[in-house]
Amino acid sequence: MVVQISSDSSYELKTQEIAKQLLIATRENKSFFAQMRDQMRWDDKLLAWAMASPGLRVQLFRFIDTLPALRSKPEVARHLQEYLGDESVELPTALKGMLNFASPDSMPGTVAATTVNTAVETLAHKYIAGENIKQVIKTVESLRKQKMAFTIDLLGEAVITEAEAQSYLDRYLELMEQLTDAAKSWSTVEAIDKADGEDLPKVQVSVKLTAFYSQFDPLDAKGSEERVSDRIRLLLRRAAQLGAAVHFDMEQYAYKDITLSILKKLLLEDEFRSRTDVGMTIQAYLRDSEQDVKDLIPWLKERGYPLTVRLVKGAYWDQETIKSMQKDWPVPVYSDKAATDANFEKITQLLLENHEYLYSAIGSHNVRSQARAIAIAETLKVPRRRFEMQVLYGMGDKLAKSLVDKGYRVRVYCPYGDLLPGMAYLIRRLLENTANSSFLRQNLEERPVEELLAPPTPSNSAVNGGGGTNGAFPNAADTDYAEIEARARSQQAYATVRPQLGKTYLPLINGEYVNTAETVDSVNPSNPSEIIGKVGLISIEQAEQAIQAAKAAFPGWRKTPVRQRAGVLRKAADLMELRRAELSAWVVLEVGKAVREADGEVSEAIDFCRYYADEMERLDEGYKYDIAGETNRYIYQPRGVTVVISPWNFPIAIATGMAVAALVTGNCTLLKPAETSSVIAAKITEILVEAGIPKGVFQYVPGRGSQAGAYMVKHPDVHLIAFTGSQEVGCRIYADAAILQPGQKHLKRVIAEMGGKNGIIVDESADLDQAVAGVVYSAFGYSGQKCSACSRVIVLEPVYEAFVARLVEATRSLNVGEAHLPSTQVGPVIDATAQARIRDYIEKGRAEAKLALEMPSPDNGYFVGPTIFTEVPPEATIVQEEIFGPVVAVMRVKNFQEAIAVANNTNFALTGGLYSRTPSHIEQAQAEFEVGNLYINRGITGAIVSRQPFGGFKLSGVGSKAGGPDYLLQFLEPRVITENIQRQGFAPIEGVD
Repeated sequence: MVVQISSDSSYELKTQEIAKQLLIATRENKSFFAQMRDQMRWDDKLLAWAMASPGLRVQLFRFIDTLPALRSKPEVARHLQEYLGDESVELPTALKGMLNFASPDSMPGTVAATTVNTAVETLAHKYIAGENIKQVIKTVESLRKQKMAFTIDLLGEAVITEAEAQSYLDRYLELMEQLTDAAKSWSTVEAIDKADGEDLPKVQVSVKLTAFYSQFDPLDAKGSEERVSDRIRLLLRRAAQLGAAVHFDMEQYAYKDITLSILKKLLLEDEFRSRTDVGMTIQAYLRDSEQDVKDLIPWLKERGYPLTVRLVKGAYWDQETIKSMQKDWPVPVYSDKAATDANFEKITQLLLENHEYLYSAIGSHNVRSQARAIAIAETLKVPRRRFEMQVLYGMGDKLAKSLVDKGYRVRVYCPYGDLLPGMAYLIRRLLENTANSSFLRQNLEERPVEELLAPPTPSNSAVNGGGGTNGAFPNAADTDYAEIEARARSQQAYATVRPQLGKTYLPLINGEYVNTAETVDSVNPSNPSEIIGKVGLISIEQAEQAIQAAKAAFPGWRKTPVRQRAGVLRKAADLMELRRAELSAWVVLEVGKAVREADGEVSEAIDFCRYYADEMERLDEGYKYDIAGETNRYIYQPRGVTVVISPWNFPIAIATGMAVAALVTGNCTLLKPAETSSVIAAKITEILVEAGIPKGVFQYVPGRGSQAGAYMVKHPDVHLIAFTGSQEVGCRIYADAAILQPGQKHLKRVIAEMGGKNGIIVDESADLDQAVAGVVYSAFGYSGQKCSACSRVIVLEPVYEAFVARLVEATRSLNVGEAHLPSTQVGPVIDATAQARIRDYIEKGRAEAKLALEMPSPDNGYFVGPTIFTEVPPEATIVQEEIFGPVVAVMRVKNFQEAIAVANNTNFALTGGLYSRTPSHIEQAQAEFEVGNLYINRGITGAIVSRQPFGGFKLSGVGSKAGGPDYLLQFLEPRVITENIQRQGFAPIEGVD
C-alpha cells in the first residue's frame, strides 16, 4: 500500500530555513546585471543580451542552432547578419557594431564570425562535459575532487537508422569500459562512493530507450519492446560485469507509458530483479506524473529490491505544448510553472515517504525544490543511501557546491558529444537559463528572497488541459496511439470488420439499393486472396436513372435551408467520429494504408464535413452593398447535378470532401469511387443516409470509369465534375466536359486535382536529422501513393554525401509488411497494375542513375520495396514522370539558385519542401518555388483542413484549394440582385427620423 502524503505543514518551516541558507551561498558578491556593466567575455554577453531582449533571444538561439552546420567564416558572417540584422531585432550597441560589415567575406565579417563562433563554442563547453571520452574523464575527475558524483549522457544525432541504434549501444559499452578502467585509479571519496556502509558504483551512465531502436513506436508496443529489450539486456549485463550503474532517461510524453512498461517488465526478470544499480525518471511537469509514481511504488514492493527514481521538472515543455495544440490533443504538461513546482514538491514528498522501497534522486536547480527535499528527508530521518541531489552540468554549480558543503550526495548530469549533435541540448539549456520564469534567472536578478522561496501557487490555467489553436477552426483530433486504450480499440475494430469481409455492396440510386448485372471483387492489396467486398457496378441505363433522380431532387434540395443542409454534414461528422476505429480498419484492409495514416484520413473527412458546413453558413449570408435608394445583394445559388469521381489513395477523405462540398452547397451529387476503394465509399454512403440525406440528393454509383464514368461526364444534365486522379484521366474529363452536348444549356465546371512530381530541397544549413526523417516519411508513407508524396530530393553539394548516406540507412531501417501489422511503415501498392508500372520505372531508373537502395518486400501481395536512386540527372524519366510509388530520385546541385531551378523543372506544381536554416533561402523559396503548397522544415504530406488548404497549379490541376475558404465557391453560381427602393421620389434612409 502506498504511504499517503502527509498534510503536515511543519515541512514548510524547515524548507524556508534550509532554502535561505542555500540561497545565500548561491548568490555572488555582486549581481549578474552589475557584472554586465563591467568587462565580460562574449559568451557571457550573449547570454545577458538574450535575457534582456525576447526578440534578440529568439533570433540569437536560431542562429546558434544553425551554427554547427556552417562550414566557413563567410557563411557564419552571412547567417549572423541575416538572423540578427532584421530591423525588428533590437540590438545592443556592441553587437550592432559587430554586424556593421559590407560583405561576409570581408575582414570585419571574418572577425565577427570568429568572435561569435568562439563565444558559442565557449557557451557549449559550459553545458557539455566534453567532446570525447578523454575530455569527459577529465571533467568527472574534476567533479570527484569537488566531492560530486556523475552520470554521463551521450549526445548524438536522432536515431533514425538501425545502424545508429547499434552504434548508440556500442558507444555506451565503450564509454562504460573506459570510465570503469579510469575509475580503477580513483581514490575513494566517502561522500559519494559510500553511504550507510554500502559501496556505491563510481560510474553511472544515462540512456534513452528510443535510441536503442530506430522505429521505436508506441503503436507497435510489442515489436518495440522486443527490439529495445534485447539491447537493454546486453547493456545491463555488461554494466554488471564492469560495476557500472545505468539510469534510464525519460523523453517525450508519447514514449512515457511504453518506456515505463518496458522497464517494469524487464526489471522483474530473474536476471535483473535484484539489481539496485538501475534507475528510471519521472517528469513533474506532466499532469499524470503523480499517478505514475503511485503506480510505481506497488511495483517496487512486488519487485522487492529498490531502484533509483530520478525526479526532474522536464525538458520538452514547448515541444509538448505545441505538438498537443497542433494535434488538438489535451496538453500533457502543466501550463503554469508554479503548478509544475507544486507537483514536484508533492512527488518529492511521495518518494521520500516511501524511501523503504526506492532511492530518490531530486534533480532541480531551484533552491526551494532542493530545500524542500532536504527538509522532508531530515524530518523523516531518511537514510543517506536513500536519496541524493542532482544538477545539470554547467547549471546550478553554486547550489551543488553548497549542497556538498552541507554533507549531501550530489550527482552532476553530464552530457558529452560533438557540438553539432549537442546543439539541440544546448538550445534547451539556453532557453531554460534565459526564460523569465527560470529560478536561475530570477536568482541572478536578485529577486526578493521571500518571492523566490515562497510556496508555489498554481494559477487556474494550470489545471486545465485541452488542445486548440486560439479560436481557429477546431480540427478533429487524430487518435493518440501512445494510449493503450486507443491501441485496444484499433485491434477490436479489426475483429469487428473481418466477419463482414466478402459482403456485397450495391449502388444507391434514388434512395434504393439496386441490383446490378456486373460485380467486381475489391481485395486486400496486402493479401489479394482476401476479398474485402463484392461491389455492384452500374450500367449505362442505371447511370441515366441516377442522373434523372438527381435532376428531379434538385429543386427541393436547393430550397432546403442551408442550416439544415449543414446539419446533415455535422451529423455525418459525428457518426464518423463514433465509427473512427472501424473506418480506419476498412481503409487499412481495402487500400493497404497503415493505421495511423488511415486514422488521419478519417480526421480529414470529419474536418471536411464540419468545415464546409461552417463555410456554407458563412457564404449563405451573402454581401450587402447598399447605397441610398438602392439595395445590392451578392448571393449564391447551387449549380445543379454534380458528379464526384474520387480516387483510391484517400478513399474516405477525398471522397467525403468532394461529395459534402457539393451537397452542402445545394447540389445533388453522384459519387463514383475508384473500383479498388468502392467498399469504403459504400461506408460513406451508409453514414450520409443515416445522417438524413434525402433520396436522390446523394447517390452511390460505383462503375467502370471508361463506361458509366465517361457517360456521366458527358451527360447534358450534369453541371459540375469534381475529380481527383491521374493527369491522363483528368485531362480527358476536362476535354469531354468542354464539349457542349445537344440540349445542354450551361457550361460545365471541372474541378480536377491531377497529381504531382514533388521535390524537397535540402540546403547546406539544413538540420539533417529533420531533413532525413521528413524525406523518408514524405516519400515512403503509404508507399509513395500520395499526390503530395516526395519523389525528388534536390540536395546541395556540401551536404549531399552525408544526406544520402543517412537517407539510405534510414530507409533500410523501415519495416515493410502487411498494412494491418502495427510495425508496418511501408505497406503494399494498390494493385498488380500499379506494382508492374512502378517496377518498370525502377528498371528505367537503373539505366539513368545509380541505384542506392532497393528494399526487399514480401512476395504475398502487391509490394514494392522502397527504392532510392542517386546522382540522377534533372531530365531523367524518373525525375519528370509521376511514378506514384515508393521511388525517390536524389539530385546533386551546386547552389541554391540551381536547386530552385531544378525543383521548378517539372510540369507539375502541387507540393514542395525546403529544409534550411538560412533566412534568405527560406525567403527565396517562398517567392520562387512553384508549388501550391510549400512546406518549410517539415514533411510535405498531411495537409490539414483550414490550416493548409490543399491544391496545386500547372498540370497538377485546376480549381481552388480543398479545405480552404474559396473551395465551395466552385460549386456555386454567384448572383447580384439590385433593387431601386425609391417610390415617387421617396426612399427610406437609415438614421433619418
